Amino acid sequence: MKKSILALASVAALASGSAFAQKAGDWQVGAGWLHFAPQDSSKPLTFTSPVAAVVPGSGASVGSSDTFGMNLTYFIDSRWAVEGVLGVPPKFKLEGEGTLGPIGELGSARQWSPTLLAKYYFNDGEAKFRPYVGLGATYVWYSDVNLTPGMQGALASRLRLPASALSATTAKLASSFAAVFNAGVAYQFDPHWGMAFSVSYIPLRTTAKLTTTARGIPVATSEASLKLNPIVPYLAVTYKF
Repeated sequence: MKKSILALASVAALASGSAFAQKAGDWQVGAGWLHFAPQDSSKPLTFTSPVAAVVPGSGASVGSSDTFGMNLTYFIDSRWAVEGVLGVPPKFKLEGEGTLGPIGELGSARQWSPTLLAKYYFNDGEAKFRPYVGLGATYVWYSDVNLTPGMQGALASRLRLPASALSATTAKLASSFAAVFNAGVAYQFDPHWGMAFSVSYIPLRTTAKLTTTARGIPVATSEASLKLNPIVPYLAVTYKF
């Protein structure tokens, strides 16, 4: 009788341990809070036409932003996994610094940055608590790029254009690939539900290119290089199937 009880207890323990296992072929989805905190710096605004000229002391900074993030993970085996991460495109505001400081907000844009990661999990696949590291890449592009009336007026003044003659200044932000360095921890509450927290670092640069038109005719172009280098925390609820 005692042997039977012990045998049943052993089977139950093994079953309960393996229920939490992350093994080859498992899929996991997650959703939660995604935060972008740029560690930014910029070069001065520079006119490239009609003549090359630097706006002395000009600069800009990018504010942080929060959004809703989603991820999908596939386990190659109990330790290696591939993960895709995507968030609702966060909106970033660009604030003037130096000689552009009095303008305040210069413009805004939404960032698209789908990410693909290779991840390595520590501890056994049956463990509830598992730290991990990841390395991958993201392709970043921008939409809804807009300049504020204050920035448009400052450019008109710099070019000595009457406000009534200034049709518009449009801006574009350059797209680019960037590496993603990732580390985090995962905790499994039961065979399906869990939670994960990670922090990513993305060495990211872009260039803002501006075109100013008067009465529909291009009269000047300018640009500014931005170093964003965001730190990106991600807190998600996960479901394994």
